[in-house]
Amino acid sequence: MSEKNKFSGCPATGIGSMPGGDAREAAKTVTGSFADGQGMPYLAELPARGPGADMIGRSVGLLVEMYGHVEPSGWRISDRPGRDTRRARSWLGEDLDALEEFTQGYEGLLKVQAVGPWTLAAALELRGGEAMLADAGACRDLAGSLAEGLRAHLAEVRRRMPGASVVLQLDEPSLTAVLLGRVRSASGYRTYRAVDRQIVEATLRDVLAAAGEDGTTLVHSCAPEVPVALLRRAGADGVSLDFSLLTEREEEAIGEAVEGGTQLFLGVVPSTDAATGALSDPGGSVMGVRTLWRRLGLNPGTLAESVTITPSCGLAGASPAYARTALAHSARAARSLADNPE
Repeated sequence: MSEKNKFSGCPATGIGSMPGGDAREAAKTVTGSFADGQGMPYLAELPARGPGADMIGRSVGLLVEMYGHVEPSGWRISDRPGRDTRRARSWLGEDLDALEEFTQGYEGLLKVQAVGPWTLAAALELRGGEAMLADAGACRDLAGSLAEGLRAHLAEVRRRMPGASVVLQLDEPSLTAVLLGRVRSASGYRTYRAVDRQIVEATLRDVLAAAGEDGTTLVHSCAPEVPVALLRRAGADGVSLDFSLLTEREEEAIGEAVEGGTQLFLGVVPSTDAATGALSDPGGSVMGVRTLWRRLGLNPGTLAESVTITPSCGLAGASPAYARTALAHSARAARSLADNPE
């Protein structure tokens, strides 16, 4: 499969999180929204269920020979699997059961999400209360544990949905803060030292490799200043970002990514109910994407094959009705982009 068509048939998708706590309802929504070639269904995350269903907790549940528990300040590393780790694994199993039910006979792209090694290192606490980010050795161990856990997780997904081509998404909203030394310590009075870009890149490459030699990967961040070039060098086939946060300073990297065959997952659909009025015009939602293409001097004919439309971030903070509407609108906006690239 060439770099250009790894995401063929993926005009739209969601980021990962959904509102509520009903796994079957979430699976029904994400599969129904992207049926018949409308886009890429995904394994929904339901953080409203509580610790263990949140993005950090879910990824803690994937770790191998490394465990976590919840403290008032957040997730902390443990010596053995306790109630919080078991709950995370149980909810993941429940979500997989629901997705399997609604993807019987499905053949196409199917996405699973996990928190990437650097956002996980910034969020997980060592036993003393400081972030794992403060300890280079702990970061290496964490990345290795995560990669091993992801290999097992992806194998399980492939076993349950044998017709699907599984895509691995790493969520890295803290990546830019890690690179720029902006992650605050437990006290809040200082920040952790910036991590060397080569170490960040190499670690991401190792974790993305968990998808396998022929696997398809992307990295998502809904924070500003997404390091697109670094993610491409680390081996990500796609980069997912909030389109509204793009600045002119980043446009050159975006143009190079497109020309290099990297898929852009552009968050143009608001992720909360506050912007319901913005969903009345699918063509209007992607007007800025068309404008960017013209500004970069890119061929409009490449838009549909180079861009996947998404909400700006996860939908956990939305109402169930709005989440359904936002996913359906993403699919309609993608069709508008394909039908009228100019």
